[in-house]
Amino acid sequence: MSYAAFLAAALLAFALPLVYAATPDQWRGRSIYQVIIDRYALPEGADPNQCASGSRTWCGGTWNSLRQNLDYIQDAGFTAVWISPVSQNYEGPPTPYGDPYHGYWIADATKLNSRFGTSDDLKDLSDELHRRGMYLMVDIVVNDVMATSITPDLSTYMFKEQSQYHPYCAIDWSNTTSEEQCWLGDTVVPLPDLNTEDPSVVAGFGDWIQSLVKEYSIDGLRIDAAKHVNIGFWPVFCGKAGVFCIGEVFGSDIDDAAIFQGPDSLDSILNYPMYTALLDAFTIPGPQNTSAVADMIAQEATKFKDPTLLGNFIENQDIPRWANLSMDPQTLYNAMVFNFMTDGIPIVYYGQEQGFSGNSDPYNREAMWPSKYANTTTYQLITTLNQFRNFLVNNTQWATTPTQVLTTSPYGIATLKGDCVSIMTNIGSPPQNISIPVYTPYPASTSLTNVLTCQQWPVGSNGTIDAQYSLGGVPLVLYPTVLLQDSGLCGNSEPTTGSTKYVSWAPPVHRPVISLLALLSSVLLGFLSFL
Repeated sequence: MSYAAFLAAALLAFALPLVYAATPDQWRGRSIYQVIIDRYALPEGADPNQCASGSRTWCGGTWNSLRQNLDYIQDAGFTAVWISPVSQNYEGPPTPYGDPYHGYWIADATKLNSRFGTSDDLKDLSDELHRRGMYLMVDIVVNDVMATSITPDLSTYMFKEQSQYHPYCAIDWSNTTSEEQCWLGDTVVPLPDLNTEDPSVVAGFGDWIQSLVKEYSIDGLRIDAAKHVNIGFWPVFCGKAGVFCIGEVFGSDIDDAAIFQGPDSLDSILNYPMYTALLDAFTIPGPQNTSAVADMIAQEATKFKDPTLLGNFIENQDIPRWANLSMDPQTLYNAMVFNFMTDGIPIVYYGQEQGFSGNSDPYNREAMWPSKYANTTTYQLITTLNQFRNFLVNNTQWATTPTQVLTTSPYGIATLKGDCVSIMTNIGSPPQNISIPVYTPYPASTSLTNVLTCQQWPVGSNGTIDAQYSLGGVPLVLYPTVLLQDSGLCGNSEPTTGSTKYVSWAPPVHRPVISLLALLSSVLLGFLSFL
């Protein structure tokens, strides 16, 4: 290279503006709070009584009202927020299934949903999250659009040609091709299925998502109905997005789910197979089968590319609330501890911490404001779990260390991840004269601390811990006392943050990716090399 070329390269390196994108490795250490924008917070002066339970119409939440109420989320220790889709939705009279308050009835993906605010409002939300050291995850719908007949006017959509859609057909749920190409919804509110094998659709979606991510500094995408799109679409789409992609693959079959994680598909998926196992293990009433969880841990370790990137949840907008399925609050606490303290990224659906108990859609999409954002027992548990998990993520190799099962009994399961032992039970709140003996790798007399209560737990002979439930079925999270320094937990000093409020300890948000100026610089260098 000539001296002139070298000098140009050096100057461009200093002048080059960085374009950023959060990596899967950085998302691994996050915890996510999921929000339906319309239902989380009202603008100032709005009527707080206008959103009845089960309502299928607009209640008034906006991007601005979320931004103005982020303290509640950050103070619980969350380091990312997942918001409902931002694209324009159906605009017309109410359907027999109500209005598209949820954001999933896409009209023109390239336009924003004016119900939730303006372009500047969405940018302000993104900027505020990043100012707090938090990530923004946006829900994306590319499988379909919304219509009111099976012969819609395509001129109102992003893609306007008939060839860009699959012909109408009802889904045969026993046929993968049918699941990918036939239409979700029904003949009342059909969801025309986009032909994501068509090169013009692939290119159009790629350009759109690249622009959306850049324009609003989006850190990650949650992809709706991912299994209803041909799997080869995802590497191209997510490559253009340049950010972490986690997909919805609805269903309990682990073999069907696992093919959607990897370089030929998505970075991650929502962990429905483990959700099903948690229902089997912890709900009351329920089968109380803790072996289902141990078996799923073993299967996921061999079938998924990286279980530490899977999205752990027990509630979302498509399933009944946990309290609707299980009558005992201790079952919620134990299942939540599992999701926070084992492999994967914990996700909490808004209102889960308030004990919301709605059944399926629309009753599981309640308004948040009647709760008054109370500091409930569940909120406090989440705050402690987040603080401890964030401490582990940022000071140890905990996030990438695989979970091991130490013990399974009819009454519970014990796991080891890094140096942390977690013991979850399914017995519920009433005291019971039972115990779960757990063999740990720790020498006798090692002092452990239950970070949920700050109680000391000495290790017995042969490394045993005996979890007893004379006070009821509470979860245990045990960690060597000597290692809790600077955790801010159980009397230990706080990490240095410069603030008494919770501040995200996660590593720097972004990795640089190539920009247009970088491309121009390479062209210039090529030209200068001839000088």
